[in-house]
Amino acid sequence: MAAKTRSLASIYDVFLSFRGEDTRHGFTGNLYKALDDRGIYTFIDDQELPRGDQITSALSKAIQESRIAITVLSQNYASSSFCLDELVTILHCKRKGLLVIPVFYKIDPSDVRHQKGSYGEAMAKHQKRFKAKKLQKWRMALQQVADLSGYHFKDGDSYEYKFIGSIVEEVSRKINRAYLHAVDYPFGQWSQVMEVRKLLDVGSHDVVHIIGIHGMGGLGKTTLALAVYNLIAHHFDKSCFLENVREESNKHGLKHLQSILLSKLLGEKDINLTSWQEGASMIRHRLRRKKILLILDDVDKREQLKAIVGRSDWFGPGSRVIITTRDKHLLKYHQVERTYEVTKSLVNTSILVISLIKSLVRLIGRITGIGNNKAPVTGSTKKKNRGCKEDFA
Repeated sequence: MAAKTRSLASIYDVFLSFRGEDTRHGFTGNLYKALDDRGIYTFIDDQELPRGDQITSALSKAIQESRIAITVLSQNYASSSFCLDELVTILHCKRKGLLVIPVFYKIDPSDVRHQKGSYGEAMAKHQKRFKAKKLQKWRMALQQVADLSGYHFKDGDSYEYKFIGSIVEEVSRKINRAYLHAVDYPFGQWSQVMEVRKLLDVGSHDVVHIIGIHGMGGLGKTTLALAVYNLIAHHFDKSCFLENVREESNKHGLKHLQSILLSKLLGEKDINLTSWQEGASMIRHRLRRKKILLILDDVDKREQLKAIVGRSDWFGPGSRVIITTRDKHLLKYHQVERTYEVTKSLVNTSILVISLIKSLVRLIGRITGIGNNKAPVTGSTKKKNRGCKEDFA
């Protein structure tokens, strides 16, 4: 199974958690190949970890940097303390937005939930070796994963390849959101992305959150929204990024924006609306059961929010709406409680960092002679540098 080259620092589409002796050369190996064949970047420990890595820290890092975790719960999964620790980490990351898909492979989900059968035997053995606190974490993790919606392949079921195909299709739907191009982020931008993501609380599935990003023009509100969209879109059934709301509504009217939104989120073409009121009603009734991600970029009028967003109950549980605007009073009018301000100080910080780097490069150039055709400094400095080199060898 040839894996596509990808840095460990990159974000993986899928992380596979499994008991090697049960499924590595069978079900999990075939699942990995099917995912890989579809261009889905999948982390599997023997394919991706360079030799000599600390496997526990490397796997923990890979879990944190994955978008989806598939746990293949097989006969002997619980007999491995390593697998159980991995499961605890996966469910911890689930609270931060990781999507977890359990696969019960020739094992009854109730055995996992209540630790019966081979799972009960495994936990009984662990009880002799591990402390009560760790055992409690493992038991809770098994209960939680068994309560998640997933896939069950029973012993005796035929056509395993079809079963694998259905898993791959779901994963493909989850990750194949159209990524939007965003310019390179300035220094400090990534911390903003993380702060906005925290406000969105993607892990809460029973509520709808509307958040606002506000600030003066030219500070990167749209770029920030694009970055957040690309980071979290795979968590939603459907997603839509409505750009230039101010300009588009002035040119074509609110009905045009509503039609684009409905077409994108419902997958229907040629939605003709007679009025913006009809569009608002259609959004409310057709989207109230759908978990969607909606971004309204550059809003400048109350009517735009009234026609497109309305209230949070227009959208299904787990939905998230992001509004970018220069006018924070619009957000207050629409009762948007969660807001994030993009301030000029962050941009100034970026400029300062760039200026400092340029100054440092010039200083290094003067010391070493690089870039100015001068001989490098000799004497004690050169000896010190050589000494440092030897110390680190």
